[in-house]
Amino acid sequence: MTLTLVLTVGLGALAAGYVTGLAGFGTGLIALGFWLHVIDPLLAAPLVVICSLIAQTQSLFTVRHAVNIPRLWPFILGGLPGVPFGALVLDYMEAGTFRAILGVFLVLYTSFMLWNRSFPMIAWGGRTADAVVGFGGGVLGGTAGLSGPLPTIWCGLRGWAKDEQRAVFQPFNLAILLWALVAYWALGVLTEEVGWLTLVCLPGTLLGARLGVRSYGRVNDRQFRIIVLWLLFASGAALTLSNAF
Repeated sequence: MTLTLVLTVGLGALAAGYVTGLAGFGTGLIALGFWLHVIDPLLAAPLVVICSLIAQTQSLFTVRHAVNIPRLWPFILGGLPGVPFGALVLDYMEAGTFRAILGVFLVLYTSFMLWNRSFPMIAWGGRTADAVVGFGGGVLGGTAGLSGPLPTIWCGLRGWAKDEQRAVFQPFNLAILLWALVAYWALGVLTEEVGWLTLVCLPGTLLGARLGVRSYGRVNDRQFRIIVLWLLFASGAALTLSNAF
């Protein structure tokens, strides 16, 4: 490992950890902007999953008091079977096409929400709708590695407070990421090199997540929704542009 590689990977982990601690998601969005300059995508993919698990586990303790199992379980029960279904979709549609469609949707949706002064709320559907959204998140996770956007958007539309939102979409993402990690292990993707890179990322991820959690404590519900929308907008723009060129 070169010094440039170690510094770039470490800084990416620090920045991604901070954003995850602040918003509850966004590890891949931030980290890949650093890592893909110095490491192969085949190494970056499992590294994102590992660092996201570390950062989200640490930051989840901040909202553990808001975890509501009856509210959470429909998302997870819907999401887990969605992952293999999403993998099957790849036989009929390329992952790049799927990412581009999702990217355009995220840009349009977040642009409308940021432009609109009042945030709309959805009260209908109950647990069935929550399970459908979870399934959609699982499908996107299996197809394009993007399990987070749909549940994150839905939690915001439910009108829940910031702790209540994170207490749903973070455990959901953890469940999907753990399953992805098991799949990586079964496929032999978790190589020795991934292990060494994880050690490089660990200090930055832990420190960044800790700093992000502190920043999270200083924002109110409306500020949190705006932060989430801007991160989703950035994610959508990145997905759209990466598949356009």
